[in-house]
Amino acid sequence: MEENRARRVVNALRERGIDARMEKAGVYQFGLWIRISGGREAIWDTDGSAGLEAQVMRNGVLVGFVPTVPGSENFDEAQVVDTIARTDYDQPVATQRRTAPVPAAPLPPQGGVFRRFLDGFRYRD
Repeated sequence: MEENRARRVVNALRERGIDARMEKAGVYQFGLWIRISGGREAIWDTDGSAGLEAQVMRNGVLVGFVPTVPGSENFDEAQVVDTIARTDYDQPVATQRRTAPVPAAPLPPQGGVFRRFLDGFRYRD
């Protein structure tokens, strides 16, 4: 996922109350880290493939995954946010709910007032 796109998706998820942050997987390789229940975390789209998929980890151990979402290689940012919000991580192979849960209270932007400084002023809000 491209860096600025990952940043915009993280901001949109945080506005919906989903604890998300950018995950830097390598040189110019970005994805999304999502905190989920039970001490687990979902790491979305860090492998550089065109489709949207995730690994579900607990304490660094793979405990589940989200298979590639059909058609996700053509998703815009709103569709990516909706897909992540609708994912049900309760089974080892995650599924998509028909509707997204009701959004929670928005979370502050990652990095707060220093986020552009920490990112090297490479983008505009």
